[in-house]
Amino acid sequence: MIYIDPPYNTGNDFVYADDFADPLARYKEVTQQTTKSNPETMGRFHTNWLNMMYPRLRLAANLLRDDGVIFISIDDNEVTNLKRLCDETFGEENFAGQFPWRKRTAKSDVPFGISQDYEWVLCYAKSDDFCACLEGGTRKYFETDDFPGRPWRIHDLTKQTSASERPNSFFTIVNPKTGEKYPANPNRTWAVTKETFEQYYSQNRIVFPGEYDFLNISKPALRYFIDDDMAKAGDKFGFIPVSTNLPNNIGMTQDGTKEITDIFENKVFGFPKPLDFIKYFVKASTVTSKNNNDIILDFFSGSATTAHAVMQLNAEDGGNRQFICVQIPELCDEKSEAYKAGYKNICEIGKERIRRAGAKILAETNQQNGQLEPGAEEKPLPDIGFRVFKLDTSNLKAWDNTPVTEDDMQLLLDRMNGMIHRVKSDRSDLDMIYEIMLKLGVPLTYSVGKIEVNGKTAYTVGDDCLLLICLAEDVQPEDVEAMAEYAPAKVIIARDSFADDTAMANAHYILRDRGIELKLV
Repeated sequence: MIYIDPPYNTGNDFVYADDFADPLARYKEVTQQTTKSNPETMGRFHTNWLNMMYPRLRLAANLLRDDGVIFISIDDNEVTNLKRLCDETFGEENFAGQFPWRKRTAKSDVPFGISQDYEWVLCYAKSDDFCACLEGGTRKYFETDDFPGRPWRIHDLTKQTSASERPNSFFTIVNPKTGEKYPANPNRTWAVTKETFEQYYSQNRIVFPGEYDFLNISKPALRYFIDDDMAKAGDKFGFIPVSTNLPNNIGMTQDGTKEITDIFENKVFGFPKPLDFIKYFVKASTVTSKNNNDIILDFFSGSATTAHAVMQLNAEDGGNRQFICVQIPELCDEKSEAYKAGYKNICEIGKERIRRAGAKILAETNQQNGQLEPGAEEKPLPDIGFRVFKLDTSNLKAWDNTPVTEDDMQLLLDRMNGMIHRVKSDRSDLDMIYEIMLKLGVPLTYSVGKIEVNGKTAYTVGDDCLLLICLAEDVQPEDVEAMAEYAPAKVIIARDSFADDTAMANAHYILRDRGIELKLV
């Protein structure tokens, strides 16, 4: 699942100032629109915002699983344009719904005397494999002696169609046992034809009035067995569809503000979404797969409400959902409460919120477990750990392809000598390890352990030692033998770590004989 609350188009320049075909400054210069960054009358008022959103939505569509879904919060300014953009990106056929969310109570000092109290949440599925649902709505089933072990329920056997529309369904049903007749209503016919009715009767799927004392029905009804319902619903059995009419208890903006103020004892972030609002959509998308390590992505994460919501929901229902939050280090205004509290950018606020919220959730879970009756099952402690990564260039030096003349051969030699040690001097072992994990497609959530191999530092990745990485110097064949004892799937060693070329060649043979792959960086 992806949830995003992108910056709304308020008429200001975007912090997400991507380099598109026509720079904004040049357009202003040509059109002499310099009094306001992005005025409503500007030809690019909507274009600027859509240009910022389009590549991000395209990437989001590629990241979704086939049963994935994206929810996008938006206000009135761009909801129409955003829907067109999403129709193009995700496909009109995958538009799942548009939720109105009440963000505040009505205000009095408003233009035209109309208080705009609602924002919108657009929902698009990756494909028809997605199906939202929530817990509840279990139907009432009856257990009777004539169908032991097969609970059943009844369903209306009529349909809102006239006799002229469905002439084959306009007939009189006769109870074969009593002879009582039930003529069809010309304005609401039977939902089945006479042939289908007879087939259902032979399958014990028709219930007549008077057959069961506990049923108060005046016309025949259709019988559904619970095993049929379960087979049809699959893992959605016992759940109900999600309505675009959001419940009243998911909070408004003031609730989100109070939540973050309670965490920081200060208003360090403006207009955060409330926790219950995010939890509602996360739960609706993952309630039947909460234990499948579902990933919740938010690439406009702001104060990290999404991360907080995922941890809170996991603590409540025992799920193991994971979150990925992405946020550019947007600077805090020096006059803001956040800056005065020591937070220089929004990322710092988000990281600290995850830490504090996680600690609070863990403490609450421990408190709840401590209040249980003797013998009661304790709630599992939630996983509140997280890792922080910053986007940067590669840790490996790039070869300088700038042409050199015959008079500059010393420059070429210096370049070659500079590549003997390929790792940049200001990068740590962990920097390299995570880049290796990324390039090999290893999840960044895997555990990383530090070990000593014959006195040399190495690292294991994954609980079952998926990778063993060594970036130490002077690696000898006996060191490689010791690494092989850990039985990793792959051993990764820096090219300049080997004592010499012979040691490198021997490493290939040693690991090959053990069925272990060697990769060099």
